[in-house]
Formats: sequence, C-alpha cells, structure tokens
Amino acid sequence: MTMHTTGEPSGSYGDPPTMPLRQITDEQFMPPMPPQAQQQPQYGAQPTMQLGTQLPPPRQPLEQPPAEAEEAPADKGSSTARNGLIMALGSLTSRALGFVRAGVIAAALGTHQLADGYAVATLLPTTVYMMLIGGVLNSVFVPELVRAAQTHKDRGVAYTNRLLTACGVALIVITLSAWLFAPQIVDSYTNYGPADHVQRDLTIALAQYCLPAILFYGVFGLLSQVLNARDRFGAMTWAPVMNNVVVIGVFSLYIGICKHAETADQMSSGASMLLGMGTAFGILVQALSVLPSLRASGFRFRPRFDWKGAGLTTPLRAAGWALLLVVVTQLSFNAITNMATGAGNRAQGLPMGLGYTPYNNAYLLFVVPQGIITVSMVTAILPSLSRAVSSGRFEDVGQELAQTLRSSAGMIIPAMAIFLSMANPVIGLAYGHGSQVKAADVNVMSEVLIAFAIGLPAFCAQYALARGFYAMSDARTPFWLTTVIAGSNVAFCAVAYYTLPVRWIIVGMAFAQTLATTLGVIITGRALSKRLRREAAATVPADATLEIGGGRRGRIRSGLDGVRVTTLHVGLALACAPGALAAHWIVGQCADSLGRGIVGNFVGLGAGSVAVLISVLVLAKPLGAAGAVAPLARKLRIPYPAPAVANSGKHRR
Repeated sequence: MTMHTTGEPSGSYGDPPTMPLRQITDEQFMPPMPPQAQQQPQYGAQPTMQLGTQLPPPRQPLEQPPAEAEEAPADKGSSTARNGLIMALGSLTSRALGFVRAGVIAAALGTHQLADGYAVATLLPTTVYMMLIGGVLNSVFVPELVRAAQTHKDRGVAYTNRLLTACGVALIVITLSAWLFAPQIVDSYTNYGPADHVQRDLTIALAQYCLPAILFYGVFGLLSQVLNARDRFGAMTWAPVMNNVVVIGVFSLYIGICKHAETADQMSSGASMLLGMGTAFGILVQALSVLPSLRASGFRFRPRFDWKGAGLTTPLRAAGWALLLVVVTQLSFNAITNMATGAGNRAQGLPMGLGYTPYNNAYLLFVVPQGIITVSMVTAILPSLSRAVSSGRFEDVGQELAQTLRSSAGMIIPAMAIFLSMANPVIGLAYGHGSQVKAADVNVMSEVLIAFAIGLPAFCAQYALARGFYAMSDARTPFWLTTVIAGSNVAFCAVAYYTLPVRWIIVGMAFAQTLATTLGVIITGRALSKRLRREAAATVPADATLEIGGGRRGRIRSGLDGVRVTTLHVGLALACAPGALAAHWIVGQCADSLGRGIVGNFVGLGAGSVAVLISVLVLAKPLGAAGAVAPLARKLRIPYPAPAVANSGKHRR
C-alpha cells in the first residue's frame, strides 16, 4: 500500500466557498439549553457540574515571548479554516493531476507483471514517506517545534537547525543502506520464482534508480514540518503538483519514443533508466519547490552538530518509536506484497491482472478522500492541539478531534457511498486507458476498491485519533496500536491468500484491511479517551471536589464523545443509501447507452454523484446529521438550513 497522488473520483472542492473547511462546533449538534442551564458553571461537558474548590489556572509555557499572544477564538477558527482550505485545494489539484498520472502509467505499463515491477520498485520510498515523513514525523516534530518557538529566546531557530541536521544525517544513512541492499529489498517484497529472473532483474534495476528518492522525500518532509510549525501550509500541499507534472512528462516520453513493452524481457535498459530516474527526479523537484516558501518565512538553515544537551532527546526518542513503527509497517507491507505478487504469479494465464498492481491501484484511489479531507483538517489543527497540551487543556484535545471527525463525516461518508455504488466508472476513468488495460482488469480493480471503501470511515478516524497521542509527545502508544493493526491485517490477508480461489485473493486482502482498520479504530479510540481523562485528572489538585447536583462526584471527560461521532456516521450512511442505490442504477443505464468508455463513465459518475448528494441533503436533517452536511452544502453553494446553536438564542449561518 503506497501513497502516490491520484485523482479524486468526485471533487468536493471548487472555488473558495463561503464556508471553507470550517469545523462544525459542538453547539451545532446540540439543541439550545434553557437559560438556567446556561448560567451554571461548567466543567468538562456537564452543564450542571459545580466546583467545590477553585481549580488553578492552566499551565503556561515557561518563557513565552511577549509577541506570542494567545490567539482569539474567532481568529483561531478563521485561521484553521483558511489553512484547511489551502491544503485541500493543493491536495485536490495534485490529485487531479494524479488522475492523469495514474492513467498515463497504466497506459504505459498495464496492470500485469511489468506494472508490478515498477510498483514494487517505488514501494519503499513512497511507504517511507507515507509513514515516516508524510505522517508520523509530522505529528512528532511539529509539537516540539511549536514548543521551541514558544519557549526559546531565539524562537526555536537553533533547536530547529539541530533537529534538521540530525535527521538529515539519518536520512543519508538510510538512503545509502537501501541503495546498497536493493536486491535484498526487492526479494523481500516479491515472490519471484527461478523462472522469473528477468522480471526480478528489471525490478532491481528500477529500484536502484528510485531508492535515492528516500532522501528527497525526507528533505521535503522535514522542511515541510518547519513550515507547518510556522502555520505555513501552502507549499507542502502544492509541491506534489510539480512531482506529478514531471512523472506525467516522463511516462509520456516513454510512450512516445520507447518500444511499448508488455513483458520484462522487452524492456530495454535505457527505458528502465528513464522511468526510474525520471520518477526520482520528480520527487527531487517536489523537495526543491518548498525552498522559496521556507525562505519567505524567515528561516535560514545552518547545519549544527552540537546536539549534546540541546533538548533533542524527546523528539529523537519519539522519532525512534516512529522508526520502529515504520519497521513494523514495512514488515506488514512485505508480507502483503509477497502474497499479492504470489497471487499474480498463480493467476498467469487468466485474462485479468490479479497481482499487486490492481491491489495498489485501487488503494491509491481509496486514500484520496482521506488525503484531501482528513489529512488537511488534522494537519491544520495539530499546532493548536500541541498548544492545548502545553496549557494542560486535555479535554480540548479530545473535543477538537471529535469536531474534526464530525466535520469531515459530511464528505467522507458520501465519498464511501460513491466508491461502493460507482466503483467501475471511478476505476475506468482513472486506469482504463490504453490497449494494455482490459475490461476484466477494470472489473477486478473495482471489486478491490469496494472492499477497501467499506472501511473508509474507520481508516480516516484512525489517522485522526492517532494524532492525539502525538500531540502529547507520545509515539510509543501509536507504535503498539499500529503493531496490532498491521498484525491483524497480515493475519486476515493470510486467511484470504490460503483459503480463497485465485480470482478472489486480492479482493479478500483488501477486505482484510477493512477488518483490521475497524478493529484498530475501536482500540485507538478507547486508549486515547482513557489517556486524555488520566492527563486531565492529573491537572486537578488532590483536595478539589467536583459536585453535581446532590453531591455526586463528577467524572472527568476526554471530550471525544465516541457515541455521538459514531451515531453521526451511521446517520449519514443511512442518508446516502437511497442515493447510492439510484447511482448504481444510473451507472448501469449510462453503460448500456453510452458504453464503458470515457464518455459513459464520466456521465454515469457525474449523474450518480448528484443522486448521492441529493439523497444526503434531503435525508440528513430527519436523521439528525444536518450539522455535518451544512458545510458540504455551503461549499457547493447550495442553500441549506444550518442547525440552531446555543449562543444567546442566535443562530449561526
């Protein structure tokens, strides 16, 4: 499972709307309280709770510079919305070009063993980026950089230079080691037999060209963390656009001037060098494109090797857990790619691709909603989560994560409905191009996408909840949680590999991830809720008493409110169901009348998406999910009544 940029099947973002990526607040899900309840002091989420003893004020940073005043709530909400919009638009543009990129790659390599070789060669750099740089270190380093900016007299400049230098040295060592051991890495990811030596040699050659991209991805990721800590998000999300442009050009050149190979023995050394080096060059361009924004932020990198006693222990220890997490994830990917490539080898002679490439292609589309919606929102709130932890406001961490899950649900659930009901036209538009991709290949990838899509809400929620631990500088707990999820995924995939017919192995492996992610989000939610309550309780003095009404002791809350979040997701799924059924029928009618080419797929997908949208807009309010749908309606400039909020009898528009 890698994380290339791919197209979005149903764009939810357009011109800057009237309500861009604004989080919905708790009040939008709650009826107005009576005046008596509004007048009572509050602790946590219980309106009737009274404090028997005055609690101390929240903890403040040690040496917060005078210029760093606390951001006003209105400005904070506006800033979060603006940052989220910038990232969403950048991700949308990148993934729209990724749609073109995916189609060009499929047209050049197909979906069989030749495409498997390229996918495996690019697997290690992209998974290192996805797990280490694109996800984990973003969550580990940003909180530390924010704290350094708040508490150090030089606003954290020296600390940042030391951290970047230490990580840069580690990245160089990792990249050189990976390049030297490229044959062993390829062997660990594949299941090639003695008769597949030409395929193995090609995959190794492509990997040696692509593996330097680990360093380029690392530089891009580290510099992006500096920009994120300074609330500059645009360059990070727009830089992949340059990468996609380069790769599209490289594969277009390959199609135009190279022999159109169908098997590994038909691929020349010059053609493999073009594809491998061109892919790595695209990532280098992506890394270099953030430098102007970094310079505009006022940061100048100067290598510093005086690491001893510089306060790097906490982030590097957390990074150590992050590296262990990547090891666990790589072991999981190793097992999955072995089974997927093994399924492809067993399926030789069948009229469709059943190896790693169909599995990977469907996965790349599956992660599009998470990348555009959830990642954008969570990345935008991570600095504020870190500030809340620094101030001892742990319930705020849970509340903000819960609001993010509710805000994103209005787009994540319709995206899931679109994948489930219209997987065939989505796959057809993304990958159904060129003579190497047959209708049977599209059908297989559609089935894999459906198996993935069932777990989309859990997949997005798992990503968001894990960031709560990282905001508390805890990378150990996410490591153990990931170990459980990855281990469950491998176990379920093994059941599918050894028990299902060859035709259904990779479909079963996709559904295995859905089961593992669902299990993981349940465990993660419970663990985070318990941790937030424990940290909040630690800030309450031992002699404080919390009384409710007749003297019952109050309960400190985590703020996550998992029951309400889950109920909202279920309500939205029910609201989308009639539209999804109608969309499936519409797609069939368009295929019968217009065919399954670009025109038929495009018309069917567009009309079906409208059916899903109408369904969720009409049924969300009676099912109690209007608060999550209102932001989506406003993005699309559709008049939609906003739910009432408890704010002195006023309503938020």
